[in-house]
Amino acid sequence: MANIKSQIKRNRTNELARARNKAVKSELRTRTKNAVAAASTENSESALRLAVKRIDMAASQGVIHKNQAANRKSGLMKRINALRENA
Repeated sequence: MANIKSQIKRNRTNELARARNKAVKSELRTRTKNAVAAASTENSESALRLAVKRIDMAASQGVIHKNQAANRKSGLMKRINALRENA
């Protein structure tokens, strides 16, 4: 355990950031799964739009890198387009 005052403060802020990042990443996974599940339904566009929006927000907040956001969006679009073609 740290006994330097500034490090104790830093540990607190790190813990808050870790919890926030964990929640954002969890939501990204949930939105991606929902978009893939809704690929062949009538609300597929709204689910996809929401997933892409959350990915962009995570990148702007610094939770994921902007290139990682682009890769995730590209992979999501490929998956959804493949599901639409097979359906």
